[in-house]
Amino acid sequence: MNQSKKTWIYLDPFSLQLRITVGIATFSALILGSLAAWTRWKMQQFLIDSHKQNIEQIAQRLPHDVQIYSEMMQPETGLQKAINNLGNTKILLWVKNDDDKILVKSITLDLLSDSTVTQLMSLSNMQIKAQIYKVNQSYFVLSSGSLQVQGKLLGKLFVAQDITREQTMFVAMVQSLNIASISAIIVMIAIMTFYIRRSLQPLRQLSQMTSAISIKDLGQAQLYVDNAPSEVKELAQTLTMLLSRLWQSWEQEREFVSNVSHELRTPLTIVHGYLQSVLRRQNNLTETQQEALETAASETERTIRLLQDLLDLARADSGYLHFQMKSYVLNDLVEEVVIMAQKYSDRLITIESKIYPIEVKADYSRLKQVLLNLVDNAIKYSEAGTPVSIKLNQVHEKAIIKVSDRGYGIPLQHQTRIFERFYRVEQSRSQSTGGSGLGLSIVKTLVEGMGGNVSVQSKLGEGSEFTITLLT
Repeated sequence: MNQSKKTWIYLDPFSLQLRITVGIATFSALILGSLAAWTRWKMQQFLIDSHKQNIEQIAQRLPHDVQIYSEMMQPETGLQKAINNLGNTKILLWVKNDDDKILVKSITLDLLSDSTVTQLMSLSNMQIKAQIYKVNQSYFVLSSGSLQVQGKLLGKLFVAQDITREQTMFVAMVQSLNIASISAIIVMIAIMTFYIRRSLQPLRQLSQMTSAISIKDLGQAQLYVDNAPSEVKELAQTLTMLLSRLWQSWEQEREFVSNVSHELRTPLTIVHGYLQSVLRRQNNLTETQQEALETAASETERTIRLLQDLLDLARADSGYLHFQMKSYVLNDLVEEVVIMAQKYSDRLITIESKIYPIEVKADYSRLKQVLLNLVDNAIKYSEAGTPVSIKLNQVHEKAIIKVSDRGYGIPLQHQTRIFERFYRVEQSRSQSTGGSGLGLSIVKTLVEGMGGNVSVQSKLGEGSEFTITLLT
């Protein structure tokens, strides 16, 4: 699966792309939603006003018709005649007296169902506003007013107009408007997502190029993005300058460490030699003097090893750490390492191997240094009396070396960092065992320089196992 598909599948909730898309989508939804709501309200008001005008015209005409019919017949009969003439299947009229009793009503009112008439009458008992009322499955615009003929109050006039057909069309139109608004928002979000994603592509390219730069490439790193906005180009230029400064700082630091280590190692070696020479003539020393000289010799030797480690790392960083790769019998090399380690410790070190010989391509002295470091660590960080084991195996074209102890173990959160320079799991424990935090970094540098890799598995209270894999 390529990178573009991964981007679509997994979208970082804190990404700039998502924030811009959500922001614009929310703003667009608010604008379109407000516009749609305003359009619905305006259309509804237009529908009400148009029918309200019709009802008002009927209410204004009715007193005139009643007066004409009343001159030719009884007032009650004239009122009924006028209402029947104005009423039809869509227009319903009725008049109530002061006791809320119906004096007259249009004939068309009898064509409605009893439940519809009952609800209309109940509405007429309330304060009526010029708006649309839903009665059962029908819609009505209802209005009321006083009916006066020649200055005489005949009662309260109610006019209802059936607008079910118009309201149904209006609801269907509103639904279509809602669907169109939602569709427009979805299409707009899709277009904006695609556009924003393409606009941010230069930043992704810049991030990918930066993450691919190693320490060796810092000095030659040049970041440039084609077809990018001017702001991104300025960012690329700034990052290029920053990488160049980092390279200069790295070079100055490496050169300083290399020079200091080299300058200090020679005089310290001379001092260590004189201390050893004096200690060999210990008959002339008091117990206090001998103890002080042994401590000084031990600390001098530890400092010399530290300086040698720093020199090796500085050479590896600058590419001057060369390896003399040849084929050796791994079993014999490990046995030699065990004999050397047992000279400085009374710890039991076992070798387990079902295959002999195991040929390995390595630098003999460098591999001995690696194994001595791992065995020394296993002895330092495990209880006295517990054994240290070295297991050898060969799988296909790879030689596998496992150095195990039954010591304190390494917490899981530290296992990914123990190969970093000067990193210590426990500061107090490292100081008590004389660790500098460079041993495992040297191991990793030398093993990878010989084309192999090193890893660790550990459990608290059960010990640790370091695994080295080399080509055969």
